[in-house]
Amino acid sequence: MALIKKEVVDQIILQADIVEVVGDFVSLKKKGQNLWACCPFHHEKSPSFSVAPNKGIYKCFGCGKAGNAVQFIMDVEGTSYVEALKYLAKKYSIDIAEDQSPAAVQAQNERDSLYILSDFAKKYFVNALHKNDEGQSIGAPYFKQRGLSAATIQKFELGYSLDSWDDFTKAALEKGFLLKYLEETGLTIVKQEEGKQYDRFRGRVMFPIQNVSGRTIGFGARTLKTNDKKSPKYVNSPESPIYHKSDVLYGMFQAKQSIRQEDNCYLVEGYLDVLSLHQGGIENVVASSGTSLTENQIKLIGRYTKNITVLYDGDPAGIKASLRGIDLILEGGLNVNVVLFPDGDDPDSYIRKVGDTAFKEYLEKHAQDFISFKSELYAQEAKDNPVKKAEAIREMVVSIAKIPDAIKRSVFLKQCSLQFGIDEQVLISEYNKIHLTEQKSQRSQPSQKSSYAPGSFEEMAAEAEAAAAAEAAQYEEEGQQEIDQSSLLRTREREVIRFILNYADKEVEEGLTASQFMLGELEDIEFKTPIYKKLFDLCRLKLEQGFLPTASEFMQHEEKEVRTEVVDLLSEKYELSKGWATHEIIVPHESDLISYGSEREVLRLKWRNVQLMIKDQMDTLPRLTSDQELDKTLRTIKALKEFEKQIADLLGIVVS
Repeated sequence: MALIKKEVVDQIILQADIVEVVGDFVSLKKKGQNLWACCPFHHEKSPSFSVAPNKGIYKCFGCGKAGNAVQFIMDVEGTSYVEALKYLAKKYSIDIAEDQSPAAVQAQNERDSLYILSDFAKKYFVNALHKNDEGQSIGAPYFKQRGLSAATIQKFELGYSLDSWDDFTKAALEKGFLLKYLEETGLTIVKQEEGKQYDRFRGRVMFPIQNVSGRTIGFGARTLKTNDKKSPKYVNSPESPIYHKSDVLYGMFQAKQSIRQEDNCYLVEGYLDVLSLHQGGIENVVASSGTSLTENQIKLIGRYTKNITVLYDGDPAGIKASLRGIDLILEGGLNVNVVLFPDGDDPDSYIRKVGDTAFKEYLEKHAQDFISFKSELYAQEAKDNPVKKAEAIREMVVSIAKIPDAIKRSVFLKQCSLQFGIDEQVLISEYNKIHLTEQKSQRSQPSQKSSYAPGSFEEMAAEAEAAAAAEAAQYEEEGQQEIDQSSLLRTREREVIRFILNYADKEVEEGLTASQFMLGELEDIEFKTPIYKKLFDLCRLKLEQGFLPTASEFMQHEEKEVRTEVVDLLSEKYELSKGWATHEIIVPHESDLISYGSEREVLRLKWRNVQLMIKDQMDTLPRLTSDQELDKTLRTIKALKEFEKQIADLLGIVVS
């Protein structure tokens, strides 16, 4: 596996301006010390997404997403840590020298060669479209006929492959590309037994296929020879080490930001549907490119939104064929709407027919949830045929069974019962049969959670058990009137770590920093909360190594839990209004009271620990069997209570 040298990682993080990085994706507005925007990761009307330039972090107080510039790229692009570093290195023109094993170097070089070759092919086809007579006389008129503007053609880097057996292959070999890479990407077909090699794409308009990072990984190609029945209309690149069609959606690179902003993804079938809608101002659109939807494609959409709107043409056979693919979307927990166009029209032809504005209005007016759409479709087909009606109802329940959310299932079962005029309990019973069948087939996977239909005996029993447990817990809490000491202790541990990370280098007195003071005072304290214990141990280790525990270093930690918690500890949701200063009212910030604050946080944590120790000793009293043990425990409790009172006096707290 490739490793980027630590000094290079440090350089990338040092140079990556969080405001610039985030600003490439969202519009930030300054308010106080920080900048704010509507979160790019979830739908919201009021900004809760904050960027703190002085700390180099972002934090959404709505959905909880947080991190530094590297984590933001990981979140927004759906990439790995290394890929995010490479993205930032490229943005800031930083050369990356990676430490790799010989095998890893070779594997990475091979993949890079395939990417470079694919990029060369894309530029070759673009050049053939714009600068070759054949491209200008055959390819360009086709795109013009389909209503595509020069800007759209340029944005999606459309091209043309010359109607020649090996023109591209010769050009690539002349540039030094190896034949094995040409064959591996599928750009060249090699017939070893015949000693021949020729271009896969000939006399076709070319649609480059890109991954989410914008790298060209394959091609879709449409023939312009309408009278050649032997030649398929569309030819796509075959599978390769860089192109797996089940993981890719056409147009995702261009659409991902709009999908996130609109919180909805329009799903169409073909390349031209994507291009026409994009040109019409609907940029949150991707295509399955004529293939059945896969689980990985659905997960890819799910990175950016939980809402999908499928745009169908009026072909009944095509609709029926793709219904099962939509069941996969439901199973993935996404919300599915459907828009059906008039007979004979697809998204591409309809937007060109009615125009952009009317098309958008049509989408808004005719969008309906998938379950309603499917039930209406099946109900119309069944009509007065009892057998077909029974089959239709069963199909509907199968789709509803795919929905993981119990409330949604309940709503759709009720809706389906009204649509088909059948008792809701019959549908629930049918659902439970389907569910139990699935449970039996999944017994080899005991980790999967079960889910029951609303109203079923199993669900009611589970709900009753949960309610009883909650009631018992509430009774115990109210009856004993005990404070949740572990929760209070967690809060105090959190505050200690927050103070250390925020003011590690601030002095409490000359020559003694807050982190040195707090870590020294708490060296005998054992943290109980796992994440804060880990952070405390990391801070102590840094100090033992002769360094101050800086938050910026922990934000690069290999464990995401550590990175996320550190950012959360550094984030401030509220700032003092400038109105206080305007009225000459001085409100000190905790950064102005480092000595006082660090001492208070140490004392508060010690106080909570002593209280827990007293409770533990008190709990042992009923189990003691000898007077000697009892006397020893009572003396321990007395000493702890005296210590508790001493700390309380320092804190100004009265204890009984």
